[in-house]
Amino acid sequence: MPTRFAPLSSARRRAVLGAALVCLTWVAVAPNPARAADAPRVEVHTVARQPVGQGLILDGTLEAVRQSTLSAQASGRIAQLTVKAGDRVRAGQVLALIDDRETTAGVQRAQAAVTQAEAEARNAEAHLKRTRELRAQGFVSQAALDTAQAQADAARAAVAQARAAQSQSALAQGFTRLTAPYDGYVLATHAEVGDLAVPGRPILTLYAPQPLRATVQVPASRAPLASGAQRVEVQLPDGRWVQPAAQTRVPSADPVAQTIEWRLDLASADTAAHVPGQSVKVRFAAGTQERLVIPARALLRRGELTAVYVAAPAGSPTGFVLRAVRVGTDHGEAGVEVLSGVQPGDRVALDPVRAGLAGAQPAQR
Repeated sequence: MPTRFAPLSSARRRAVLGAALVCLTWVAVAPNPARAADAPRVEVHTVARQPVGQGLILDGTLEAVRQSTLSAQASGRIAQLTVKAGDRVRAGQVLALIDDRETTAGVQRAQAAVTQAEAEARNAEAHLKRTRELRAQGFVSQAALDTAQAQADAARAAVAQARAAQSQSALAQGFTRLTAPYDGYVLATHAEVGDLAVPGRPILTLYAPQPLRATVQVPASRAPLASGAQRVEVQLPDGRWVQPAAQTRVPSADPVAQTIEWRLDLASADTAAHVPGQSVKVRFAAGTQERLVIPARALLRRGELTAVYVAAPAGSPTGFVLRAVRVGTDHGEAGVEVLSGVQPGDRVALDPVRAGLAGAQPAQR
């Protein structure tokens, strides 16, 4: 026969359930020695105030000291464009030709005027010579001699005027040949063959690869700090910080942006591997002050959130606590300035990713 068990009373059922819950709770909270041993240990840094360089770091741009936009000085169709963007050019090299038929006709007209003026001048000189001989013999009056002298002087002046017009015509014809003013590279072309060239219209832009300078726009509100900086440095695209060979502050502010332009000339040896248009950083250093800084690698950035993992007090069930911070200037190797969120003496994790893992604990020093 099957064994029958007597039904449990209500009091006995409650006692059995209570014992089971105690066992389950003990199993859930009982420490796991193996798991505690495998918990990640994260190196920490003690937050403290330390002297850091004060100043201003702004974004700037490399640009060529010599950059020119060449425009036409004569009217006409562009007959030939001998270069394109990126081409290297030499000083005096012909870059573009403008239809010069009109200027050629002007040169020929001026040459003919010179020939005519010289012929008239020779005739006037000969007439003056004969008149002087006749006056010496008493065959003509003094008035006739004066008239011949005036005609000869006018003829010589006409020759000078015709020759000046000839030079002007030759100069105008030279304007139909656009030449490079120095060795460099073509940055851009602004016209094509067949376009109408008129005086003042840009045809191409070229620049000399060296020297280069860094330009930076300093907010007018920070101009006193920049002007009083003890040292100005430029961080090149390769990460090197260099000092400019010379610096120029433009004595006017942009009326819209309210910024003042600084031009920092760089040594050719420092910028040999760089080209105009690359971004740089400019640092205006103005002494040192004590600031609360932490290593940049301690920061955790997630979208708009900037935070650090702070080691919890001893005896806390968690090893680290996530805390939002507000940061200021990046002082490079000295660290990042913290404006709020941590206090001197706090210990922050140097590896925020590992500090966020379950069971992470500060490493013992």
